[in-house]
Amino acid sequence: IRGLIKSFGSLHVLRGIDLDLYQGENLVVLGRSGTGKSVLIKIISGLLKADTGYVNVLGCDMSKITQKELQELRLKIGFSFQNSALYDSMTVRGNLEFPLVRNYRNLTRKEINRAVEEVLDAVGLLRTINQMPSELSGGQRKRIGIARTLILRPQIMLYDEPTAGLDPITCIDINGLINEVQEKYNTSSIIITHDLACAKSTGDRIVMLLEGQFQRQGTFEEVFDTDDER
Repeated sequence: IRGLIKSFGSLHVLRGIDLDLYQGENLVVLGRSGTGKSVLIKIISGLLKADTGYVNVLGCDMSKITQKELQELRLKIGFSFQNSALYDSMTVRGNLEFPLVRNYRNLTRKEINRAVEEVLDAVGLLRTINQMPSELSGGQRKRIGIARTLILRPQIMLYDEPTAGLDPITCIDINGLINEVQEKYNTSSIIITHDLACAKSTGDRIVMLLEGQFQRQGTFEEVFDTDDER
């Protein structure tokens, strides 16, 4: 990303962002609520267009991408939503099968079953396969949401406030899961958060978003080794 600017009317959200994401890296974008963190990942995933600037995702120029190319690119990008975004009317199995069947129509029942069981096992919830989302805890729903994203084997994972609304113990579990996903699937991840514990435990590198710009970046210790009161 180079020189990214995004405004909504007179509200200037991103004021010239430069960012690189490296292979296999967990990159944390840290900032208070309303600083434009979620806008950034929506631009990366093609849900929003930049006003100006250059955004290249896995070789695709996001300003010139066609709808067909965007659909293909999105198969390589996993998006873990803040509210898990599960279908309440489907079992856990149904939720995980849905993206697979929709995008890969030639899979056999055996291949689908194997893929579902593998990702559920990866997030430690194989036993919930026949349960409904309403029967799960908030932390379990978050894990199932991540599993549903992983089932397409994305190259990039985008986590939007992964620990929001969870109790401290469950937060530790989710942070551990983010690190396990990185290790097992060799994903490159952007983790959007204002949770300092999440940033410290998951981030290989942290960028601090303040007033629409990245003010500092480095390890957790490097970012917070400052006299800047902000």
